[in-house]
Amino acid sequence: MAKQRRTFSTEFKRDAAGLVLDQGYSIAQAVKSLGVGESALRRWVEQLEQERGGVTPKAKALTPEQQRIQELEARVNRLEREKAILKKATALLMSDELERTR
Repeated sequence: MAKQRRTFSTEFKRDAAGLVLDQGYSIAQAVKSLGVGESALRRWVEQLEQERGGVTPKAKALTPEQQRIQELEARVNRLEREKAILKKATALLMSDELERTR
């Protein structure tokens, strides 16, 4: 029987990493206290350190600032795709209009 993979909220991950970074817990103490895997906690700590340093992560962001940056980047990407579609549609309509006037 396959073991069910546990999922943790962004807030939990941020708080867990904060125990190590802000409150002086060792990785081993935090793992024992929280009941999470060591590799997961190490990953969260590293990600939180990077986010606090201004690096936007590839994974779901832990800090509110980085979450907002990810939301805005996604919006910019969507708007750029929409703009490209509109550009192509305009070009197609203009070429169609030129064909009719000839």
